[in-house]
Amino acid sequence: MARSLWMTGLAATLLVAGAASAQDCPRGDLDVRYCDRDGDLVADTPTDPSQLVDPDTLIFAYTPVEDPAVYRTAWSDFIDHMKEVTGKEVVFFPVQSNAAQIEAMRSGRLHVAGFNTGSNPLAVNCAGFVPFTIMASKDGNFGYEMEIITHPGSGIEKVEDIKGKTLAFTAPTSNSGFKAPSALLKAEFDMVADRDFQTTFSGKHDNSILGVVNGDYDAASIANSVAHRMVSRGVIAPDSYKTIYKSQTFPTTGFGYANNLTPELQEKIKEAFFGFDWEGTTLQEEFSKSDESQFIPITYQTHWDVIRKIDAANDVSYACQ
Repeated sequence: MARSLWMTGLAATLLVAGAASAQDCPRGDLDVRYCDRDGDLVADTPTDPSQLVDPDTLIFAYTPVEDPAVYRTAWSDFIDHMKEVTGKEVVFFPVQSNAAQIEAMRSGRLHVAGFNTGSNPLAVNCAGFVPFTIMASKDGNFGYEMEIITHPGSGIEKVEDIKGKTLAFTAPTSNSGFKAPSALLKAEFDMVADRDFQTTFSGKHDNSILGVVNGDYDAASIANSVAHRMVSRGVIAPDSYKTIYKSQTFPTTGFGYANNLTPELQEKIKEAFFGFDWEGTTLQEEFSKSDESQFIPITYQTHWDVIRKIDAANDVSYACQ
């Protein structure tokens, strides 16, 4: 009996301790390694100094919406600026997929990054990503639209004409390249992948766009900001494709840092973004093609609300592998 009472008491103590721990570390959808005590839906900075990191070299990666080689040059002036502001060496990491980028931050190999729209929730919840800024135009407007495009002569004039044909997506973690069109096609047209049309995954937005232009795909869902930059660079002609569907405006790439960087380093990284002078830089040369010319503050809780709703409509889980 004494043993039974002792075990019962121990169990009760463990339950109370567990409840107290859960109360001390609320996390919502965040992975078990993170806490969200302020309720902003992103991982808090660790309170234990031993869990903070202050690397000599910062690794930076930009979402692989196109060939990473394009962006190594585009980000070169910004990286030099970040070196000066942070006093750190900064290295550009050319990731090949959204999944690889998320895993790199989750494992501590990536410190500062721009994650694409659809990957932000996964990066936030699984990798401790803390987005704080986004690119915008001079008047503060930002975002892009998902477009479903086809090539002239395809016989596709409206969305319903895709039935029985092939629609190219980019990657499962992409908002405009998969999640948004999946939800919108079902909600607005009662069209479901692999029931009403065939699908394929191209890997990147430029692959999808070129695939349509060259007639490899009947249609594709893409981020129109990528298409606009490709037209500006002369990669494709403006009349080489046509749009049959255009969505509401979505937030574009969110930029931020890993939650376990020291608070002092976090502030320096913010300073690097918000204090960057775009004029005459390689960043301006590339992103002015989509009318972007400054970094403005954002929050994941507010600006990614529509993306989380799209994920919910698609039954997307943020459970980490």
